[in-house]
Amino acid sequence: MLVRALALSVALLTPVAASPDQLFEDVRILAADGMQGRLVGTPGSAKARAYLIGRMQAIGIEPFGEGYEQPFKARHKDQTLDGVNLVGRIRGTRSSDRVLVIGAHYDHFGVRDGKVLNGADDNASGVATLLSIAASFARERPVHDVIFALWDAEEQGMYGAMAFVEAPPVPRGRIVLNLNLDMMSRSDKGELWIAGAHHYPFLRARFEALASGAPVTLKIGHDGPLWKGSDDWTAGSDHYAFHRRGIPFAYMGVEDYPDYHQPGDDFDAIPKEFFARSAATALMAARLFDRELGAIANEAGRGE
Repeated sequence: MLVRALALSVALLTPVAASPDQLFEDVRILAADGMQGRLVGTPGSAKARAYLIGRMQAIGIEPFGEGYEQPFKARHKDQTLDGVNLVGRIRGTRSSDRVLVIGAHYDHFGVRDGKVLNGADDNASGVATLLSIAASFARERPVHDVIFALWDAEEQGMYGAMAFVEAPPVPRGRIVLNLNLDMMSRSDKGELWIAGAHHYPFLRARFEALASGAPVTLKIGHDGPLWKGSDDWTAGSDHYAFHRRGIPFAYMGVEDYPDYHQPGDDFDAIPKEFFARSAATALMAARLFDRELGAIANEAGRGE
């Protein structure tokens, strides 16, 4: 009954998807050769960041304090990384201490052997999806406050997300759930995955409701015992920074493919129809998690 009720809720909450033109344009720009692969601490990263700040301003995402940039330092092997997260929020329509964090990393690997690793799917696609969700929420405001975070230095070890969780712009206890978007646009099987239900079983019915109404094939898994030694995503992306602090997560992404972390991860290789449906599914998830955030908080023991 719960899954059926949630599925009905998903159907009622699903907004009309916006034109995918801006979604594609964001990926095209972020994955252009001129961004030089968006490696942390490089001019290409700064160029991508300038573009993203402009997009956040245009959408109407509110910064914390005077600007979106939240610099951090991280020790990685024998070097110090100078990273910069971009963080803002859209305020909810109700007074509540509960907060949803939607995140995606904007960095990639830069230039390797003279070839630019543009990271169109990984993770310009997640960033573009996040921006499309923010634009929807700016038009039709969420119930709860939603933080939109674009993290740096994920590829080296999730350092941006770790820095965010250690010093968030709101008290950590207010954060109920992290929706992490990492690799949203390419799948040889036409499948999008969502992980997190093994660790937070109260999320499973919500994931199943999303899967029943999603415009893409949405599969649940890549976490828990069945995946040990075979691509368990629990510690594979920025959501792990939240998980290690006991904050529930929902991680949406695709499985690896031959161009993963290779020069072939370019904009032209993205199947546009699948990507549009994948982004629409992420928007459905964001809407459902926002509407359900109070119940999730209670079930997770993170009530007000």
